[in-house]
Amino acid sequence: MADILNKSAFDIPDGVIYLDGNSLGPLPRAVPLRVQQMLTDEWGKLLIGGWNKASWMDQPMRVGNMVARIIGAAEGSVVMGDTLSIKVFQAVSSALKLRSDRRVILSDTGNFPSDLYMVEGLVKLLDQGYELRTVAPEEVMQAIGDDVAVVMLTEVDYRTGRKHDMRTVTQQAQAAGAIMVWDLAHSAGAVPVDMTGSNAEFAVGCTYKYLNGGPGAPGFIYVRPDLADAVQPALAGWLGHRQPFDFELNYAPGSGIERMRVGTPPVIQLTALETAMELWQDVDMDRLRAASITLQEQFITEIERDVPQLTLASPRDPTMRGSQVSWQFDHGYAAMQAVIDRGVIGDFRAPDIMRFGFTPLYIDGGDVTAAVKVISDVMNNDLWNEDKYKVKSRVT
Repeated sequence: MADILNKSAFDIPDGVIYLDGNSLGPLPRAVPLRVQQMLTDEWGKLLIGGWNKASWMDQPMRVGNMVARIIGAAEGSVVMGDTLSIKVFQAVSSALKLRSDRRVILSDTGNFPSDLYMVEGLVKLLDQGYELRTVAPEEVMQAIGDDVAVVMLTEVDYRTGRKHDMRTVTQQAQAAGAIMVWDLAHSAGAVPVDMTGSNAEFAVGCTYKYLNGGPGAPGFIYVRPDLADAVQPALAGWLGHRQPFDFELNYAPGSGIERMRVGTPPVIQLTALETAMELWQDVDMDRLRAASITLQEQFITEIERDVPQLTLASPRDPTMRGSQVSWQFDHGYAAMQAVIDRGVIGDFRAPDIMRFGFTPLYIDGGDVTAAVKVISDVMNNDLWNEDKYKVKSRVT
């Protein structure tokens, strides 16, 4: 694990064991100086000239290529911008146009709710008899019938960490004539992804989790290169136009993946993300995955030995889960607040999930043992059973 661990690259407070990078990655130490430089030397001195002289307008593609390497995609097939939810809308709406004779969008009950909400809104907006159909994650393969236009799944379940087999599901979807859309929110930077090898048509994701782009960091969208000049984006934005500065009154799609751009690039956020992505240049995702599994297995073994009150909610088989381990406990929210209060940061997902993420870039085996000691103390001594831990905050 020595060639993966890079603790000094992250600004994590002393005394904190951070097991929540699956929700918000910690701050890379190089980011503040680079962002300050952008603010002072680029925005401050170049003013509007920064769009050309500092290459701000090229950032969505430049950073997209950095993300492409992490998800096994070809250069020029990923573009940054907007939010993950917007990218879900773009991908699904574009996919539906490729299968205009079908009316079912298939997803699963483990999908992140925002993805489902966006599709619900799209179905209502189109008002053409479309249906969002959800089944249990284990039933997806059997549910892909000849009426399905789009299969939309999150590869790694945000609650349990359960992992779909991307290649197998994609093959099944395409064999049935459906278009595949993958959400990589809990995959990018956590597990090896091979978009090219999977042959999936679309993928979307966020960059504030394992990629450490910071709160509000932009989302990304991937379109399979052979389709990039054919897709018709429903959100036809100014910067997706072929010549945005010709200011034509009617939309004409840009070339390839650039047509999936919508609004003005969030330059400050992209600068933070671009700096964070430099940490990934030499990271071997297979080695990172092996290190992550080692940490997870240690965590499960030690928790089950010392904390019998918790029930494993993640798959037992490490190849079937992402880079997180989730536990069920009836009073999970209060228990997690008590654990956080003692310097071990995870998070809670309703109704009863205590969730812990494992990022080998800044977590090692000693951290795991220390975290288990804190969790054991909280659980075995009922330290969570205080009123202050039961008052729910807006963000859990």
